[in-house]
Amino acid sequence: MIFDLRPLRQASGIDETDVAKRLMDFGFHAPTVSFPVAGTLMVEPTESESQDELDRFCDAMIAIRAEMQAVIDGQADPRDNVLKNAPYTAAAVAVDEWTHPYSREQAAFPLPFVRARKFWPAVGRIDNAHGDRNLMCSCPPVEAFAEKKIEPAAYSARM
Repeated sequence: MIFDLRPLRQASGIDETDVAKRLMDFGFHAPTVSFPVAGTLMVEPTESESQDELDRFCDAMIAIRAEMQAVIDGQADPRDNVLKNAPYTAAAVAVDEWTHPYSREQAAFPLPFVRARKFWPAVGRIDNAHGDRNLMCSCPPVEAFAEKKIEPAAYSARM
């Protein structure tokens, strides 16, 4: 199914990437964003998902929608809010000085079920465009995978 967030983006400034990253704080893998339609989330629940898991996902989406509404209503800062700064790592929540206008509890444990099975993302918010333009590969160079040439004489000797 596709969630069209374009009208909510116009009203709140919260976009599909913000919602996808916030879902990680609820323990869900971030869904596909802007495919096949820009400004949307594509979610593909399967028959292998339990009813409880589907209910948790719906609860997370309802909570995220409420967080968006708080921005729309002026109750949350349009730039410094739980959605714009998601996801939250354990290190980010454990800092000595918390500078955000919302609580650490709201950032890390947005619903009661999250506390029971908290997944801590290893990395917080990354500038997607910067990452796309400045790829860093930690894999061996292509040459390391090249097969060694076997000379015809050596090949026939092995046969």
